Amino acid sequence: MKVAVTGTTGQVGRNAIQILSSKGIQTRCLLRHPIDATVSPSIEKDASSSQVASYLSNLPHVTMVEGDATDATSCVELLNGCDAVLALHGPAKPPPLQSLFCLLPESDPKHSRSVNYRAVQNLIDAAKECNCKRIVRVTGKGEQPTQFFSVLINMLGHMAKAWNYEGEQLLRTSGVEYTIVRPGVMGKDDIPSDKVLALADNGQDLPVSAVTHSQIGGLCVDCLDYPNTAKSTLTAMNVEPGTGEDSYAPLLAKVKSDTRKFPESLLIEHKKAARIGSAILVAFMAVLLSGVAAVTKVIGGIVMRLLSHQ
Repeated sequence: MKVAVTGTTGQVGRNAIQILSSKGIQTRCLLRHPIDATVSPSIEKDASSSQVASYLSNLPHVTMVEGDATDATSCVELLNGCDAVLALHGPAKPPPLQSLFCLLPESDPKHSRSVNYRAVQNLIDAAKECNCKRIVRVTGKGEQPTQFFSVLINMLGHMAKAWNYEGEQLLRTSGVEYTIVRPGVMGKDDIPSDKVLALADNGQDLPVSAVTHSQIGGLCVDCLDYPNTAKSTLTAMNVEPGTGEDSYAPLLAKVKSDTRKFPESLLIEHKKAARIGSAILVAFMAVLLSGVAAVTKVIGGIVMRLLSHQ
């Protein structure tokens, strides 16, 4: 088996690549910049992307391919000769005001539409051209446009939730075998690990919880060993210690392909909710600033009167 990976230096990507390498699986990793020979290789959480890339490039069975998932030609080169691709890329966190006031065009390669939607279409097209049989894509919960965190992420992340869902729909209608992974909140590493793993297929909900990057990276790799996870949407969360599983194997063995009808598109709903959220936020900030200005004016008047009586 040969596997391609996007999102190479991200936290999920680096974990998945290390697992693939340890299994002796030939791995082709997409990298936007050449390897910097002047940096010290490191896989630590606070290492720079250049350091992580240098470290990963030295692992056995790993080949770096320079390019960008938003570029169709790069995707074809990456998937050449591969049996599967782990699509683990995501947009960089933008300046909040840039997103809030829509200052970045949707056509920009850094915009969430380019990263979460156009790049997915590029991978689908490349998979068909290269006879790559499987795409595993990490997204997130995005079927509730008015949910607080969906609105917040859309407002401050160039509609990342919205375009993630639209990218999911590209996969569901592509004819390519896909596995969509919707993880919990990633970031914490110091969380319980004793029988905590849980999965729900068919895009069903689970209570939102913290999960680790290593858990999700491992899950993406494990999916490749289970043909029954093709054409499935998996929600991956952690549950109370002792009530889940120690590994994803028994959970993946029970997964069934998607059967329910997912909404064809939620883009309009996501954008409407984000506009309302932005208007509320701007109004709140305006009231706050006017209040601060009024208080400042009152304090200034008091100070001036005190000075005039000296």
